[in-house]
Amino acid sequence: MMVSALIERELSAETFPIRDGVFVAVVGPSGAGKDTVIGYARARFADETRLEFVRRVITRPSDAASEDHDTLADAAFVEAEADGAFAISWEAHGLRYGIPADVDWSVANGRVAVANVSRGIIPVLRERYANLAIVEVTASPQVLAERLAMRGRESRGEVLARLARSANVTFSGPGVTSIDNSGPREAAGERFAEVLRKAMAFSDMSGLI
Repeated sequence: MMVSALIERELSAETFPIRDGVFVAVVGPSGAGKDTVIGYARARFADETRLEFVRRVITRPSDAASEDHDTLADAAFVEAEADGAFAISWEAHGLRYGIPADVDWSVANGRVAVANVSRGIIPVLRERYANLAIVEVTASPQVLAERLAMRGRESRGEVLARLARSANVTFSGPGVTSIDNSGPREAAGERFAEVLRKAMAFSDMSGLI
């Protein structure tokens, strides 16, 4: 926790929202393939030092069917949260999620941070980061249903409830890009890669001002 405390001290002189870099928030319903699109971009930009693909902390064990993340038990997560270990944290579907505090340092120093986040924390992100790009990854209802069923984590009723909730949430406006990931992952991946190129170019220009 000493690292996060140091970051807080270094940023204390900064005015929120944090500037210079860009925070790329990847949102979308379960089954849309957010981690797949992010993984494609991570491989595409393997040697790009301006990009940081954020490793989340979740109160769920990592397995082959889920993203590669750090795991904390509930009590340990709450303690870490209280100690300032996370820039942003939230709860969803009975789990706790955290974005490590060093992301603030990365954005303040002109980097582009990419993270899979909940749509519900977008207002918080808008207040925290001056340059926020929202990428909404979507897929057709049929594709979403098939992917969720293949995971085998939820009952049919729970899957249908998820789909119903997702149908009522959309984003639009400046800084929002919608990517349909119903087809080949390369198609969605390249569209996402273009968003990241633009974010890096913006960050480069911001650092010169």
